[in-house]
Amino acid sequence: MSIKLVRQALRGERPLARMWHVHELKDRYDAVIIGGGAHGLCCAYYLAVEHGITNVAVLEKRYIGSGGSGRNTAIVRSNYLTPEGVRFYDASLKLYERMAAELDINVMLSQRGHMTLAHNDGSLRTMRRRAEVNRLQGVESRVIFPDEIKQHCPVLDVSDHPRYPILGALYHPRGGIMRHDAVVWGYAHQADARGVHIHQMTEVTGITVAGRKVTGVETNRGHIKTDTVLNATAGWCSIISAMAGLKLPVTTSPLQACVSEPLKPFLDVVIVSGSLHIYVSQSDRGELVMGASVDPFPSYSFRGSLDFAESLAGHIIELMPGLQRVRMMRQWAGLCDMTPDYSPIMGFTPVEGFFVDVGWGTYGFKASAIAGKMLAECIATQRTPDLIAPFRLSRFGEFDLVGEAGAASVGN
Repeated sequence: MSIKLVRQALRGERPLARMWHVHELKDRYDAVIIGGGAHGLCCAYYLAVEHGITNVAVLEKRYIGSGGSGRNTAIVRSNYLTPEGVRFYDASLKLYERMAAELDINVMLSQRGHMTLAHNDGSLRTMRRRAEVNRLQGVESRVIFPDEIKQHCPVLDVSDHPRYPILGALYHPRGGIMRHDAVVWGYAHQADARGVHIHQMTEVTGITVAGRKVTGVETNRGHIKTDTVLNATAGWCSIISAMAGLKLPVTTSPLQACVSEPLKPFLDVVIVSGSLHIYVSQSDRGELVMGASVDPFPSYSFRGSLDFAESLAGHIIELMPGLQRVRMMRQWAGLCDMTPDYSPIMGFTPVEGFFVDVGWGTYGFKASAIAGKMLAECIATQRTPDLIAPFRLSRFGEFDLVGEAGAASVGN
């Protein structure tokens, strides 16, 4: 909790009524960021704070955080599979760890631990490999076995009777959960305070390109002249990039999630099963936040399905039989922009002035802090930071992929 918030409470003061302001759309900006989620707002914040670029517009079709930033399950971790991925996501986790102080907002980071279960010998070998990769990159992560798993999560069935016996788990102590809406609002507030314009209900209808160079953006509120555009639209990124004449190796599919009725606190860690394609954590309000695999077909639907609910419930009960009478309260879907190697695409494109921050799949929220920071540096300096060089668009033509499918808890 910040000192400012405590001081306001003791004095009986009310915080400011607005976290950001409403502005008229200017006819020209130095940079236009399409997508008012955590990635886009974070980039705007760092452009202003670290590079002094404040004539920036963030355009959001609906309201900020209404896309993937508000539809994810707010898990953060850095125990990935490749050295490039581990370094990148660990840098993001470090930014999250100091975010409350930096943005002056309570993001409710709870580093309660993250356990990825292994149900067979193949999964256990993968966990050992990931643990070694993590260790070599300085990330705390280790393989644990049923006795210790039971200590961390007593409700798990670690006997040898279940259909999916638990042989071990990859335990990542710094993993956990946080408030995704607080992250979005924190970046929005601090970016706005430095002069960035946030335009909600502003839909991009076209991108003007002359000679393979960006010259402006068309919106439902008028034309904007600009030499720099960042596509940070997650599931909609292929549509936006096509407006600039760029085809991305990205497919969009829904990822469904749900929450249960509130329960007394009993789940102190985040539980993930790659074999069952499920994950579950318990929020501060007592709800179980649960997710399953990406839907096996491309779609832009936000609707939940009965098939998802039935499959998820069955697998959760396999792991925790005591939850069979718990009721599901609501379910929803978000859009995942999936690349062939399960790693993002960041930085320059063949269209001059058109940058991308896309292809996040199920990892987007975990990376928003460092992704925005690196894209701001890329835009301001016109150079690709070393940390994101492996995630360049050209890697697909160079056969230099960064395969993170093995670290996906709910991928297909």
